[in-house]
Amino acid sequence: MKRALVIFYSQTGQLKEIVDSVTAPLGEDFELVFEELKPVLPYPFPWRGMLFFQAFPESVQEIPCVMELFKFNPDQDFDLVILAYQVWYLSPSIPFTAFLQSPEGRKVLKGKPVITILGVRNMWVMAQERVKKQIRDLGGTLVGNIVLVDPYPNLVSVVTIGRWLMKGQQKGKGLISGIFPQAGVPEQNIREAAKFGEVIREAFRAGQLDKLQDQLLEKGAVKIKPVLMSIEKRGRMIFGFWSKFVLKKGGYGDPAREGRLKLFKYYLFAVIYLVLPIVSLIFWFTHKIFYKKTWRSMEYYSHVE
Repeated sequence: MKRALVIFYSQTGQLKEIVDSVTAPLGEDFELVFEELKPVLPYPFPWRGMLFFQAFPESVQEIPCVMELFKFNPDQDFDLVILAYQVWYLSPSIPFTAFLQSPEGRKVLKGKPVITILGVRNMWVMAQERVKKQIRDLGGTLVGNIVLVDPYPNLVSVVTIGRWLMKGQQKGKGLISGIFPQAGVPEQNIREAAKFGEVIREAFRAGQLDKLQDQLLEKGAVKIKPVLMSIEKRGRMIFGFWSKFVLKKGGYGDPAREGRLKLFKYYLFAVIYLVLPIVSLIFWFTHKIFYKKTWRSMEYYSHVE
């Protein structure tokens, strides 16, 4: 029997549900070793006050946190490594970054086929580009990518995800629950994610990992929205500027940088509600005009090369 290492970090628990669904069919052929990443100082859920924004600079600049000791043995031989992660501020979450930068992460990924699984709101392309590069630099080979997203419009999901992360209410209460949908990836989509595990299992049986991503795409593993893709590219550059600006006032939790974080908070909400609707319309027209360039970009970000 083959052996697969499954690495994940999930605040709400939904990413763990996604991981369980995808990996369920693999149990026929693999011994599954699950490793839940745990920071020494846990990030809260729900988030409290400015702590949500305190995580911004370190997320963008990929500054790791201190992690509890991993339970898996990095000297064990694994036939597959599955990396499941969240996206924070268009970047991999801090605990996931910490794993990738750890000696154990470097050791276990070297020479191994790797599959990434993302459970996100809607923007993930730039984070995955960073992860792709790190996997490659660590000597791993990314052979598959699966992305499950919140399917609702951007401005709607900002409200519902914000409610979930800040208040712990996935469904909302009272009148709000009747107006807005449940936050996150729909439960039906999570259940149906087992189909991706079946594709992975059959690719290993056939020894055709080079064709795995194309087969996953046929099952709908990745769906890219061009407008969000363009917003992400610009947003990542702007976040880079803001994160460096905040870090000049100190590290995570330093009260000295709270003033700059508040400025960023006001900037972020102004952009989301006032600027993005206009920018989205401009990008929509641009993609219609330059559809061939858009198609090439979507093809690139859908694959693992």
